[in-house]
Amino acid sequence: MSGRRVLVVDDDSSIRQFLRLALSDRGYEVVTAENGEAALAAIRQATPSVVLLDMRMPVMDGWTFAAAYRELPPPRAPVVVLTAARDAAQYAREIEAAAFMPKPFDLRSLLRLVGELTA
Repeated sequence: MSGRRVLVVDDDSSIRQFLRLALSDRGYEVVTAENGEAALAAIRQATPSVVLLDMRMPVMDGWTFAAAYRELPPPRAPVVVLTAARDAAQYAREIEAAAFMPKPFDLRSLLRLVGELTA
């Protein structure tokens, strides 16, 4: 597992692109997926060191992804819930995420959190 690989799972292409640029600028290898199904396929190719996960997505939502991800053999990366929903903390607890960050998120705070989780 690369300590510098971040998987961004979000159906909003502008958020995926923004996070790709911001994280790449700080030396992370960034893999993106538009839904949980694509994220699982990406994980089978290369294990991330952290997963930034939106919850409400078409095809496969964050809850379904998290359940499927827990079924995969280790190692498993910590998951950070990124959601615009008011219930971000509850969603994070439901899927046993390491952390959550409500949208709109503060980029500095998100980068600090990713740094802590990949250290």
